[in-house]
Amino acid sequence: MTMTSPTPIPMLDLKRQYATLREEVRAAIDQVCESQSLVLGEEVASLEREISAMLGARATVGCSSGTDALWLALAGVGVTNGDSFLTTPFTFFASASSITRCGARPYFADIDPLTFNLSARATQNAIAAQRPAHLKGIMPVHLYGQCVDADAFDALAKAHKLVIVEDAAQAFGATWKGRHAGALGLSAAFSFYPTKNLSAFGDAGAATTTDPEVGEHMKRLRNHGSAVRYYHQEIGWNARMDAIQGAVLRIKLRHIAQWNHLRAEVAAKYDDLLQKAGLTGARGAAITVSASHPIALPATRPEATHIFHQYVLRAEKRDELRDFLLARKIGCEIYYPVPLHLQECFAYLGYKAGDFPEAERACREVLALPIFPELTSSEQETVVAAIAEFYSK
Repeated sequence: MTMTSPTPIPMLDLKRQYATLREEVRAAIDQVCESQSLVLGEEVASLEREISAMLGARATVGCSSGTDALWLALAGVGVTNGDSFLTTPFTFFASASSITRCGARPYFADIDPLTFNLSARATQNAIAAQRPAHLKGIMPVHLYGQCVDADAFDALAKAHKLVIVEDAAQAFGATWKGRHAGALGLSAAFSFYPTKNLSAFGDAGAATTTDPEVGEHMKRLRNHGSAVRYYHQEIGWNARMDAIQGAVLRIKLRHIAQWNHLRAEVAAKYDDLLQKAGLTGARGAAITVSASHPIALPATRPEATHIFHQYVLRAEKRDELRDFLLARKIGCEIYYPVPLHLQECFAYLGYKAGDFPEAERACREVLALPIFPELTSSEQETVVAAIAEFYSK
């Protein structure tokens, strides 16, 4: 008898999204091609206005990637040689590398084990213990699509006369007490990389700000430090967004609220399935895993609108579970396997294993499951059934 292989369940299937937008997207791209206005131009300018209106930002600066957006958000508020900036060790590499790109020194503080976000209390303790020289500000990361405790970080910033630069790369549409990520600090950065909840047809990003002067500064920086062609007030970079990305993003921007709503529904379905399978308790009820409850779900703060860029959980025997799922063609991923303070390139900072135990534990336990708006209930049931099978052995 011929055995049939299981139907793959991907981490992300952008083809399903494209099928619903094909004619709109092709028409928009064709319009850009006909105009031959291919870099910046009206498509990008319109996108910037629309993002600012949606998020409540005073200015938005479209750029070439989320990494460039982080640099613009930092350099735009004056981060430079000799400064230091504090962020989380449990995030993507660009959060810290963008600080070094400005000539500044990154410092770290541990995460909240319930949410995986940078802990305001740990940040306060790190400032007191590490005494960062010329500390300019804090870069909280709205990890996996949930905003940090903006009130606590606002209080920290005021107490220490610091600026807040948000890494909102994973959080387009997320809110804290009704205020949008991207308008919670002085400046912020978004990524529109294809895997993000608001995604381009290639690399793209945007920096936002609540200060119009910072916005003008960031616009100069993305264009070689120039506001008028061939006249350069400072040394910037070529970080411009191309018009095709602007056109595609404008179409997707009309759908992002609905897509985020569907992501939240997918997340709620996973929660229900995992609890009914006896694999976990309520969301945020525990920060440890055990044989009786091998899965722990991070907390969702009631003040936050979580957009579930990723659906993550703590898992006992995480690496073995990942191998088991991949063998069954079920997509899953580890975000992130190595904390930033233990990355080889940051050895010069002098951190060691054990300095940030919660970040290090998260790197050993966190696993992301498939999530995208078009994911079906039957696919989710298959994913959870496979997890239950693994832990039943």
